[in-house]
Amino acid sequence: MRSGPMSCSRATGRAIYPHKKHDPCACGEFPARLPRPVSERATFQLDLLVGEDDIDVLGHASNIVFVRWIQDVAMAHSASVGLGLEAYQKLGAVFVVVRHEIDYVRPALRGDAVEARTWISSVAAAKCNRSTELVRKSDGQVLARGVTTWAFIEMATGRPRRIPGDVRVAFERFIH
Repeated sequence: MRSGPMSCSRATGRAIYPHKKHDPCACGEFPARLPRPVSERATFQLDLLVGEDDIDVLGHASNIVFVRWIQDVAMAHSASVGLGLEAYQKLGAVFVVVRHEIDYVRPALRGDAVEARTWISSVAAAKCNRSTELVRKSDGQVLARGVTTWAFIEMATGRPRRIPGDVRVAFERFIH
């Protein structure tokens, strides 16, 4: 980490001192508010295939299918760290979706192989945000990006509950 005055703004990557040569790497780390490239983050991946039943009247995968894929990759990720439905039942609490925000970038077409990539982008006391990218495998094009807010709730009452430490630890390497 560089000490003293910096020649760039870590938040924007723009030069602070216009008379100095801009060195975007002078601060020695990525800007805090800009996401790291997916290749540098621990992500969980799930392979998907656009099937006949996924196609809508416009000839591409329906937006409802994108939502399903985002939920499917989240559930597969949870199961992969030992937190499938049975584990949540033992805890007496489970994550439920309270919000989806999705940017549809490109269409997914019949027969496309898609890779769903997911990670935890933030954690609070009783909820977390999970980011997801859906990428066409043939050309690496991002088809959609989403952020889903998951609340951790008591199964018996439906009321929010703090996310236990062992659940946080299970996802720890995927939180960034």
